[in-house]
Amino acid sequence: MSGILRDVVFVDGVRTPFGKAGDKGVYARTRADDLVVKCIRELLRRHPQLPADRVDEVAVAATTQIGDQGLTIGRTAALLSGLPSSVPGFSVDRMCAGAMTAVTTTSSAIASGAYDVAIAGGVEHMGRHPMGEGVDPNPRIVAEKLVDTSALVMGQTAENLHDRFPQITKARCDAFAAASQAKYAAAVAAGRIPRDLVPVAARDGEGAWTLVTADEPPRPGTTVADLASLRTPFRPHGRVTAGNAAGLNDGATACLLAEAKTAAALGLPVGMRLVGYAFAGVEPHVMGVGPVPSTQKALARAGLTIDDIGLFEINEAFAVQVLAFLDHFAIAEDDPRVNPDGGAIATGHPLASSGVRLMTQLSRHFAAHPEVRYGMTTMCIGLGMGGTVIWENPHHADDGTARDEEHAA
Repeated sequence: MSGILRDVVFVDGVRTPFGKAGDKGVYARTRADDLVVKCIRELLRRHPQLPADRVDEVAVAATTQIGDQGLTIGRTAALLSGLPSSVPGFSVDRMCAGAMTAVTTTSSAIASGAYDVAIAGGVEHMGRHPMGEGVDPNPRIVAEKLVDTSALVMGQTAENLHDRFPQITKARCDAFAAASQAKYAAAVAAGRIPRDLVPVAARDGEGAWTLVTADEPPRPGTTVADLASLRTPFRPHGRVTAGNAAGLNDGATACLLAEAKTAAALGLPVGMRLVGYAFAGVEPHVMGVGPVPSTQKALARAGLTIDDIGLFEINEAFAVQVLAFLDHFAIAEDDPRVNPDGGAIATGHPLASSGVRLMTQLSRHFAAHPEVRYGMTTMCIGLGMGGTVIWENPHHADDGTARDEEHAA
């Protein structure tokens, strides 16, 4: 390996339609590992020019790594997908940012020369494995007051964020949530969502077979008035509801990453180029503010400012968390650069899988907006963290990948 870092490109990403967790959800009788296998197989189907034995690694994230989400799921998913036994794999856990971490970890290995091609993704079947299943927190965490007890309940951390930023009212959150539903519905109608989805044959809770081709969680036509009447389960007279937060969901994602010259040699398309990334920790009881310091760190390391970012994909775990980010950076909540096709409040948030959904959507936006050079994917993470990845648009005239290709020619 040389001391020079290599360019890493995001080739393509796919996902299953997301389902509602629970006995009545579309994936009630579908295994978690089968969901991510569908995504890996679809990537290979879409890119037949990639020899299967050129894949150097498969990294799959899951927050609850037991049952059909355990057993080093990256390796088992690789085998189940039909990849050669020579292709290794591993599992990742950084809660909601699992797939994001799978991407940054394998991308770092590609940049250093350890890999040329990798598959990264995530899966979460919250119906089979609810968040927190089987965990045994060390009693010192509470006894020694290392964190506030509310830190272990994500909805309570969102209420805490409202307390910290009283200007973020329930009315603002409901308006943001309704807008997310409307943007998502418009994107579906325009054909921008279906292109990313892998159809899944599944048996629902009643045992009937169905072909799942669309997300189950969205509530098209949702209005602010509808949201205003919802109860606040995490605090009496609170502000966080099922309508202004992402739901409990099942689903999987996967993406194909490659070293830039390898991608060109294999004839693989380039959706975007990795610029840099950062993770940061915050007080666990206000975990939703995590994307602020992770973004500050990522921008500083990349030599960029927030004004350089032309597109944002922000995970909508809770509306208050997104609004805290936007307020900090003085970005309007209806800024068209932010989640142009809606977000997790509409699509759902199967925890460890969501990071790649953000990246896949950003790569599609880049193709439609060659005038934008830089974009960002960012998300809050349970137990008090944030993660941010900055990407460059290969369709922009000043993109570094385009310059490298010109020099190579």
